[in-house]
Amino acid sequence: MSDKPVSWTRDLAWRIEAVGFDLFTFLFRLMPVDFASGVVGTLFRWLGPLTKTHKVARDNILLAFPDKDQAWRDKVLADQWENNGRTFAEFPLMDRIRPSTGRVELVNAERLHQIAANMEPVVFVSGHLSNWEVMPAAIVDSGVTCQMTYRAANNPYVDKRIKESRFRYGVRLFAPKGGDGARELLEALGKGESVALMNDQKFNRGGVAQPFFGREVMTAPGPSRLALRFGTVLQPMSVQRTRGARFRAVVHDPIVLEKTGDRTADIAAGVLKVNQFMEERIRERPEEWFWVHRRWPNEAYAELREKGL
Repeated sequence: MSDKPVSWTRDLAWRIEAVGFDLFTFLFRLMPVDFASGVVGTLFRWLGPLTKTHKVARDNILLAFPDKDQAWRDKVLADQWENNGRTFAEFPLMDRIRPSTGRVELVNAERLHQIAANMEPVVFVSGHLSNWEVMPAAIVDSGVTCQMTYRAANNPYVDKRIKESRFRYGVRLFAPKGGDGARELLEALGKGESVALMNDQKFNRGGVAQPFFGREVMTAPGPSRLALRFGTVLQPMSVQRTRGARFRAVVHDPIVLEKTGDRTADIAAGVLKVNQFMEERIRERPEEWFWVHRRWPNEAYAELREKGL
């Protein structure tokens, strides 16, 4: 918890939220995985279009796929709401959804075993694809020691419970989100451990502008900076939902970054490769990306309004 004094009313509100989180976790852990995933997926499919966030997702899909017809975009919108609902329901059940449970097919598992056996420090990169928690579960299930980044919840009691929930499926190492100056990430790589970062969301302050679906977007340079600094590779992974609460985790070929002597250009080249990787994955399975955040610059959304879209 922060050292900054917290009012008793705020603390009480936080504690009530934490009780709600506990109740949610307790109820969902009583349910079979497929039942919980399916029910909440259906619920989100119905309720998602009624929320303000639906417009954000609609705009994003229109920006990424302007040539697709309305029927195609409507289907992707509905399917991505179902995927988000399933992911929400699956979070407290992740200890039952990992490669060792039989629910996750791990493609190119040999690469993870190689990293673990050689104690080879790499920078894992991925995005909010399908149920993205499957990726860290697959990494630790394979014996790789890895610092997993996360965005701390505003409520410290809920944040503590989220960490405990991750402990159930083997994720025990955490580092605050930030640039390559994050002490935990630097120390981990220095000790020969790996780090894992999501690299698909908008990152204005300190971000690098590179193309994504034909438009420049601001992307976090941290993963590329880390890989260049420690002379290692970016190790991309992706997750696909195969059926219900069953998945395929894919370990892709490493992205080798070139050191030309121009650090700024080398970082930008790494960011571009990550954007290209993410765009390829999204084009393959658009219904499984997290469309409900404003990934593109404000000007892109303003253009849609000007066109009456």
